[in-house]
Amino acid sequence: MATLTPIHEHDHHHHELVRNPRSPGFDILSPLRQLVDSIEVKDRNIAHLFCQLIPCCCPFERDVSLFGRVLFHIPALCKLNPLYNEFVFLRFRALSFLADVCGEDVTKYIC
Repeated sequence: MATLTPIHEHDHHHHELVRNPRSPGFDILSPLRQLVDSIEVKDRNIAHLFCQLIPCCCPFERDVSLFGRVLFHIPALCKLNPLYNEFVFLRFRALSFLADVCGEDVTKYIC
């Protein structure tokens, strides 16, 4: 006859494999992350402002060419911003507000 193993005994090994990269040590930017994450988009003008100020793609990424040949590629540097994910999600919340709540066409803000 088979023995049943409680789920909590089985899963304890998985917690060691999946770690939050921000969990070790003290995160000095945690208050700023929480502040940006807590911003609720409830105003059409503010939503437009967020969509205009937060770029949809990194403005620094580009190919450097000479005589039609690509010499080198400058990668996206936005991910070096420690609040990159929070700003991307804020922009998404603003786009969702404009599209879902206000019924606006947001294609002008999409890259």
